[in-house]
Amino acid sequence: MPSIPAGDRWLVALDIDGTVLHEDGTLSDAVLREVQRVRDAGHEIMLATGRSVAMTLPVLDRLDIAPHYLVCSNGAITLRRDPEAPMGYRRHHVETFDPTDVLTRIRPHLTQANYAVEDETGVYRYTGWFPDGALGAISYEVPFEELCREPATRVVVISPGHAMEEFLAVVELMGLHQVSYNVGWTAWLDIAPDGVNKSTALERVRDALGIPGERVMAVGDGRNDIEMLAWATSLGGRGVAMGQAPPEVVAASSETTERDTADGLALALAGLRTAGAPRSGADRSGRS
Repeated sequence: MPSIPAGDRWLVALDIDGTVLHEDGTLSDAVLREVQRVRDAGHEIMLATGRSVAMTLPVLDRLDIAPHYLVCSNGAITLRRDPEAPMGYRRHHVETFDPTDVLTRIRPHLTQANYAVEDETGVYRYTGWFPDGALGAISYEVPFEELCREPATRVVVISPGHAMEEFLAVVELMGLHQVSYNVGWTAWLDIAPDGVNKSTALERVRDALGIPGERVMAVGDGRNDIEMLAWATSLGGRGVAMGQAPPEVVAASSETTERDTADGLALALAGLRTAGAPRSGADRSGRS
C-alpha cells in the first residue's frame, strides 16, 4: 500500500537515455531501487522520452512500473494505461503534422543526411542509413518522396558527416519556425508538430491527475528535455538536469545531480522521501 496520502504524491517524469539508462543501455541497481521505492511510496513515476512507443514500453518492464500515462516521441504521443489494450496501454493523445514542407526545405541544406518519418502507430519510413535499433521494431526503407505520404508525429534527420557545431549552424540557417525541433547529442535532429514537446504532454498529464504544479519533478539530460525541465521549474517543482547535460539544459533546470554513470537519477530521487517532501537545503549541484 502507498505510504503517503494521495494529496502528497508527486508526479515524477523521467527521460530514459542518459537518465534512467546509461548511454550503453544498462540500468544500475541503485536507480532501479530508487524508482521502485518512489513507486511504492505512492508517487506517480512515469517516463517522458523521445523514444517511440515500441522502444519505450520495454523500459517499463525493466523498471517494473505501470504509470497511468507515458509520454513518447518527444510529446507527440501520450499513452494511457488500459488493461484491455495490447501491452497494457492505448493512445490517449496524438499530435501529427504534414512533413512535406519540412522535408523539402531541409534536404537542400543537408544533401548527405538520412531521413525518417514516424507515423502515429509508431511505424517508421526512412531513406538512407540509420543505426541498428534506432528506429524501433518496425521500419521500412522507401524513396525520399514516400516520406511525405502520411501525417507524421515526427521527422528524424541524422547527418553523421557533420560535426556537431556545423550541424547546429545549418539547423539555425533553416529557420524552422512552423515546427518544434530539438538537436540530440550527435548530429541528430528531431522535428515535432508545432508547439509540441515533452512539457506540453506532461502538463496535460498533470492536469488529468490533479497534481499541483509544485509537486512535479522532471529529470533529463538532453536538449529535448529543456522545455520539460523549464516547465517543472516554472511551476515551483523540481527540474533536475543530469550531470552530463550541456549548459543550455542546465540553464533550464532548478538543480543538477551527478552523471548517469554516477547514479545521478538515484541521488535526485532520494530527495523524494516517504512523506512526499523534497530534500531541503539542496543547491544547484544537487548536493545538500
